[in-house]
Amino acid sequence: MRIAVTAPSRPISPETAERARMVASERWGAAVELVFHAQCFLQDGHFAGPDAARAAAFAEAANDPRVDAVWFARGGYGSGRMVEAALGRLEPAARSKRYLGYSDGGVLLAALRRAGFEGAAHGPMVDDIRRDGGEQAALRALSWLVEGDPSALEPSLWDDPRPALAFNIAIVSGLLGTPWEPDFEGRVLMLEEVAEPTYRADRMLWQLTSNPRVRRVAGIRLGRFNQVVPNDPEFGRDEDAIAREWCERSGIPVLGQADIGHDAANKVVPFG
Repeated sequence: MRIAVTAPSRPISPETAERARMVASERWGAAVELVFHAQCFLQDGHFAGPDAARAAAFAEAANDPRVDAVWFARGGYGSGRMVEAALGRLEPAARSKRYLGYSDGGVLLAALRRAGFEGAAHGPMVDDIRRDGGEQAALRALSWLVEGDPSALEPSLWDDPRPALAFNIAIVSGLLGTPWEPDFEGRVLMLEEVAEPTYRADRMLWQLTSNPRVRRVAGIRLGRFNQVVPNDPEFGRDEDAIAREWCERSGIPVLGQADIGHDAANKVVPFG
């Protein structure tokens, strides 16, 4: 199996790529090949190369008939700047692949699912290998890409047959009103967030749950809110309480917890 890695957002280092290759090799040997596009190591300010280079690399990997899956290198910011150009280049061969990432990569995942691609999924990225326990995150991602391993999945998916979506709140809020806005109808929406002050989480959840199309979800599961930025002054309630309040106001059922977040324990959530 050949898995291509591209960086729609920020770059990774060659050392990180080599660690990921070693993890794959130790588990699957020559049966799994990780192919890192040279674009993964470009640097253009914040980004892994210019917008055009990131779009071209993604489309090249997606269209390559020798590639079975596309794994995102890292999040940050950048997918929205190239999503339209990237999708416009996709060919029929791109539809048969799995695509895995999260955070900023959620923009591309949402766009792929909106275009009818069935292989998009939220889950660990290559750069997560640098976290504490990161090799387990990489193995989880690869076991799903290679084998469709059910143990890699977010546990509620084992019992709930309804289709699911998973995003950090900033990304899904930013998708509202764009051509790549997800179809929320009847879906379980899983939400997590990282490095936001509490007032911003409140504002984004107000925006999200006030949207009439979002209110058509089957319900929301709450993932982890990591690295919360201290609020000054103290906000007076935590992120979990805020999410539950906005769901109650909007009539959206809270279905419980989701085992997703910006950490090494982040689980896989196939879209749909």
